[in-house]
Amino acid sequence: MDKLDDLIGYATFILKGATGTIELTIYSCAFALLMAMVTGIALVGRPLIIRSLARIYVEVFRGTSLFVQLFGAYFVLPLTGISLSPVQAGVLAIGLNGGAYGAEVVRSAIEAVGSDQREATIALNLTRWQAMRWVIIPQAMVLMLPSFGNLAIEIMKATAVTSLITVTELTFQAQTVRMQTGQTALPFMLIFFTYLILASALIAIVRKLERMFGRGMVTQAVGA
Repeated sequence: MDKLDDLIGYATFILKGATGTIELTIYSCAFALLMAMVTGIALVGRPLIIRSLARIYVEVFRGTSLFVQLFGAYFVLPLTGISLSPVQAGVLAIGLNGGAYGAEVVRSAIEAVGSDQREATIALNLTRWQAMRWVIIPQAMVLMLPSFGNLAIEIMKATAVTSLITVTELTFQAQTVRMQTGQTALPFMLIFFTYLILASALIAIVRKLERMFGRGMVTQAVGA
């Protein structure tokens, strides 16, 4: 009975970390989506300087480790006078990293919209921004959703790395139980199934959005 109580206590302690994982995922996904949209549109823009800056951001954050980016946000930024809490540093690093991958999804989706649609916007005498806002992006959004779903799951799994800077999330809680009790199987089986449940919930949300935005449209997956 004592062992059962202990197991329930460990499980409750570990699952408290799910709240931290969910919060990190929501904030990081929102930041990554913002960066992806801004950078993805910049990548197909006309000014060379804007395209070049967007490309540099994408290549830097795709080409370096999230681990290094996280430690940079938490340990290096304070040297410049900018101090972030562990959660803020985690959201910044994961959001910038995810945004770099998402930018390529946005660029690919925008370029996949048919040329007839662009010619139609010219015939309607729309400005470039009006064409992008009212014609191109709404159609591109449908193409982006499957890849954004995969990216959201990758971001959710990436939140585990923030345990290295003491953010209280699932992996941090499991590591704490492992170090205090010597048990490995129970804590990691619990976070295994919790991550799986969270990923399934994200997939369900994205599929619902795909059905909602894809009514009456032919869709195809767009990869980076």
